[in-house]
Amino acid sequence: MKSNKETIQKNSTPGRPVDAFDRRILGELVRNARQTYAEIGTKVGLSAPAVHDRVKRMIASGTIASTNAAIDPMSVGKPFLAFVHVDASGWGKSERMMKLRDFPEVEELHSVTGDCCVILKVRTANADAMERFLAQVYALPGVRATRSYVVLTTYLDRPVQAEVTETWPDVPLPAV
Repeated sequence: MKSNKETIQKNSTPGRPVDAFDRRILGELVRNARQTYAEIGTKVGLSAPAVHDRVKRMIASGTIASTNAAIDPMSVGKPFLAFVHVDASGWGKSERMMKLRDFPEVEELHSVTGDCCVILKVRTANADAMERFLAQVYALPGVRATRSYVVLTTYLDRPVQAEVTETWPDVPLPAV
């Protein structure tokens, strides 16, 4: 009888690609990083020790960048980041526009004031994938135009901070 035990590669190299189980584990950690390995295992179809081994491997490789389960975009094949401004007739917040949340490439979706209705933060594998995503946006009723701003370098990317600036400087920060 063939054993269906998982084989976990010990001491894997950082270059090992993320597989489907890793992606499901990462999804669960992003949803709630305080879940036990047993709870995650139940949701992704693995044993608690298998989840633990995979989480350890992903921490060692840098795929999980911190304890809040932030995912390294390169590790999951999404290095291409753009902010997409959507101009739509009316307010822009339609049921169909909100369906864009269903695409895992959409990291943020904001209703805004200004020269557009909606701003999206979108991360894809490459420009071709971004073009396919934009085709989905243009298929939405009422979308008149988009303007995409491709990120070349990210200098700061952090979650909401608990601290609040109590006293702002009287003069702007000095020029360097």
